[in-house]
Amino acid sequence: MIILLNRASIILSYFIDLIKIRFMPIKKSAKKSLRQSAKRRLRNLSRKSDIKELTKKITKALAAKETDKLLELLHQVQKALDKAAKKGVIKKNTANRKKSRLAIKINKIKSAK
Repeated sequence: MIILLNRASIILSYFIDLIKIRFMPIKKSAKKSLRQSAKRRLRNLSRKSDIKELTKKITKALAAKETDKLLELLHQVQKALDKAAKKGVIKKNTANRKKSRLAIKINKIKSAK
């Protein structure tokens, strides 16, 4: 946990430094909003990458036809997509579309057996 926090703080400071090069805030509120937006950007990027990793795991499991693993992965992806849609990282319809497409693929594999 400490390593992850350390890494996140390093990445966060890197993003803030990059943004400061282009936009150097002068007022206190502008500096605070810069820090907040950098944190939000980092959080959103991590949520998106989690979704991508989980969908890749599902496609690998689909190729290997591991049905027992698929249901657990599908539940994790649905949870991640719902949370991302709730927080505004992706749109609600996009989340629903991705969930639907994954469920259709999994149901095809199940019905084939």
